[in-house]
Amino acid sequence: MLRRLYNWTLSLAAHRHATLALAGVSFAESAIFPIPPDVLLVPMVLADPRKAYRLAAICTLSSVIGGMLGYAIGALLYESVGAWLIQLYGYAHQMESFQAAYAKWGAWLILLKGLTPIPYKIVTITSGFAHYNFAAFVGLSLVTRGARFFIEAWLLRRYGEPVRHFIEHRLEWVTLAFAVILIGGVVASRFLF
Repeated sequence: MLRRLYNWTLSLAAHRHATLALAGVSFAESAIFPIPPDVLLVPMVLADPRKAYRLAAICTLSSVIGGMLGYAIGALLYESVGAWLIQLYGYAHQMESFQAAYAKWGAWLILLKGLTPIPYKIVTITSGFAHYNFAAFVGLSLVTRGARFFIEAWLLRRYGEPVRHFIEHRLEWVTLAFAVILIGGVVASRFLF
């Protein structure tokens, strides 16, 4: 079943609307959606490494624009939408400590969380809720999300064929490792904040 899902994802990566789907997932993930854009970015770059940097740019811009929506949710709709999303992702009990850390290390939190599998949407909503400087938020988001997606794209473009070979021959282990990293990031964020 895992092999069929992998093959389906690769075929989807070559679909004529794949770039639009990547932009949509990247946008939504920064504000509300639980699935990171990497699940589309990786197979899309593996399918056509020549598009790596264009796809990274699409991911970056869509993610930052989605982050602006998350910021707006935190700034304008926290009581109705933002608090519900924070609770949905299991961070409601940590909001006070997160806000205290945010007041002290706001820029570093944006930079750090934008690079990790820890849900970026928590940062975007909290940035708005804390009324963090909007221009600084957008600038830091461009840096951190751009670094994440462009480094990923460069690695896949540079080592794409060996990576693809590695994934295809160790699919179960790669999937397990990805799940552990994702879950570990979420668990770590609960202990840190």
